Amino acid sequence: MEHTKVEYISSYISKLLRKNFGRGPQSCRTTVGEKHLVTYITGFINPMEEILIQQGQGKYVDDARTSIINHLLDEIRGLVKVTLDVDVADCYHDWNFPNNSGVLIFVLEEREGENFQTDLDIKSLENEVGRISAVVQKMPDQINTYPLSKTILVIERIGILIPIEKALISQGFKKELRYTKDELEKSYFHRSGKFESIFKSHVKDILIDWNFKEDKSLMVFVLAPNS
Repeated sequence: MEHTKVEYISSYISKLLRKNFGRGPQSCRTTVGEKHLVTYITGFINPMEEILIQQGQGKYVDDARTSIINHLLDEIRGLVKVTLDVDVADCYHDWNFPNNSGVLIFVLEEREGENFQTDLDIKSLENEVGRISAVVQKMPDQINTYPLSKTILVIERIGILIPIEKALISQGFKKELRYTKDELEKSYFHRSGKFESIFKSHVKDILIDWNFKEDKSLMVFVLAPNS
């Protein structure tokens, strides 16, 4: 029954994106765990955005998308609540233009259900996330890992902002900081991380968003299915 509900959420989000952006994604796949609902979106760059990205104007595409997605989040929150009978505590989203992909992450209030069981070496994964976080900014105060399926994992980092970042936020430079952190962190996690040896699988995508007010970040690792 839940599988049907999750498919309905994917279909609704895909139609909502098509209605508001003028074209829908090639695929829209939702995975739900005990504490998170993740919708992974691929094939969602329109011709105008593609031209802007090729001209090095990805920042403007990101700004426009963020504005529209933020406008849609309340509706999607309501969809999740009605469909799964659970409240949404927080929302995150990120886009990876080189991969033509994106993700919507919904932090759920307590719900019934079991965590996905995995034999992944969680300690090694969290150590590697901490190592790269420390290179870019600082070692997180806390790292929590939530496997949702064989191919989707959510990692929460708490306590990652350094004093200069907090000062920039207080001075109203949230947008500039978010864009800079997005480029910097993803480049390090993609290039310098030893994640494929930990997962024993190809990492298709790493997507990251932040809640500056609460000094936390959510990451989504998207893995290729093992044949």
